[in-house]
Amino acid sequence: MLDIKKQIEIILDSNKAKNIVSINLKKKSHIADYMIIASGTSSRHLQSLSENLVSELKKIGINNCRIEGRESRDWKLVDAIDVIVHIFNPEKREFYDLEKMWSEPIPKEKVSI
Repeated sequence: MLDIKKQIEIILDSNKAKNIVSINLKKKSHIADYMIIASGTSSRHLQSLSENLVSELKKIGINNCRIEGRESRDWKLVDAIDVIVHIFNPEKREFYDLEKMWSEPIPKEKVSI
């Protein structure tokens, strides 16, 4: 069986998410093991990606996922326990630039976030 991170990447890719990036958070934060960032092509696509992801994860036994940002047209977050998935429209993704923020090394004194 594939790990949850790989499963999520496959689900997003098969639902035509764009620019899927995975960031290892294991030594940076206790909030999750990984953050996955992807883009959708429209607000409807963002909604579909987030709902399909939760549905597909349920099928493989991961039942405690939840979607945040349901009312937003620009961003969705799927909390998949050990993996946090951000799905943005391309403009908001560029504005927030989470890849840069979370990919940079964190000073040792700040590791316990």
